[in-house]
Amino acid sequence: MAGDACRSMERGLGEMSMNPAPIPFLDLKAAYAELKTELDAAVARTLASGHYLLGEELAAFEQAFAAYTETEHCVGVGNGLEALILSLRALGVGPGDEVVVPANTFIATWLAVSHVGAVPVPVEPLDGLWTMDASRVEAVLTSKTKALLPVHLYGQPADLDPILALARTHGLRVLEDAAQAHGARYRGRRLGGHGDLAAWSFYPGKNLGCMGDGGAVTTRDPELADRLRVLRNYGAKVKYHHEAKGHNSRLDDIQAAILRVKLAHLDGWNQRRAAVAETYRSCLSDLPELGLPQVLPGNEPVWHLFAVEVPQRDRVQALLKERGVETLIHYPIPPHQSGAYASDKDWGSFPITERAAGRHLSLPMGPHLGLDRAAQAAGHLRDILARL
Repeated sequence: MAGDACRSMERGLGEMSMNPAPIPFLDLKAAYAELKTELDAAVARTLASGHYLLGEELAAFEQAFAAYTETEHCVGVGNGLEALILSLRALGVGPGDEVVVPANTFIATWLAVSHVGAVPVPVEPLDGLWTMDASRVEAVLTSKTKALLPVHLYGQPADLDPILALARTHGLRVLEDAAQAHGARYRGRRLGGHGDLAAWSFYPGKNLGCMGDGGAVTTRDPELADRLRVLRNYGAKVKYHHEAKGHNSRLDDIQAAILRVKLAHLDGWNQRRAAVAETYRSCLSDLPELGLPQVLPGNEPVWHLFAVEVPQRDRVQALLKERGVETLIHYPIPPHQSGAYASDKDWGSFPITERAAGRHLSLPMGPHLGLDRAAQAAGHLRDILARL
């Protein structure tokens, strides 16, 4: 019966000490400790090489990540936002263009569109899946639309086939925001090469994270890859021969060496995340007041986040904190309501997005969260909800 895995822990949880052993949202120290010997050796090797930018470590990581994502090309860049910006530039998106984006996403997706001078055009997500709803995209297309920018939010692959079909019909480019989806599969194939380009972030908290900022773009298109390599390096293939108004956005070799080590462990760590997600489902699936994340048939998410829809979200979060369970909110202010965009125009109402912003709560998740601790966190949540 659903919830049996947590019921023994649920009993008496409300009477526990207010200072129990904490359950962290994500344990980055444990990730380093597990791979310390390999990571230290990779950093030392890179330091001793004397090559820290556009060197052999970066080239080796780019080759490995392209193979991992089942694409032909990977271009390492400075961070996830710049991966999106450079991708849009490589696709020729600029002033006067429109780009269809999810209404519910981290603001970086919108910022990238703004930074190239284009206009973000938001659409509501699929309720319960929280990824771009292709059925809403066609209604917002205009003669100015240049690209579609689906986001694989929370590590869940967006339903790409109808999005790609729309793009083909209307002559549009597709840029995937894959910042939270390292290793995920859509209909049996890794994310990274379904659209024209896929932009990645290697922020430390990602499933594949470095020890600072980092990003990359993957593609099957050699011309786009070549354009990106020029744009990331001051617009030059050869030093001082500047072909374009480029950027300084390069994934450094120390971070690339770290990522090479972690890439070899990514599938195993994603399997651990999947086990945590299954524990949550087993513990919580019988609670009608709780909205659990859904998964499209045939998809393999990587559970970057396990976001549940909770009544009285802020109160529940505070009560979990009192019991030592650390949770986060992704994302409490939708882009269209943020200070960056609210004054731009009357965006209208996005009720699904706004409901998610007010009710989503991200439970502890990561490859170093033991299943007993996940069950304990779920047991606390069950107990709190029963007392509301």
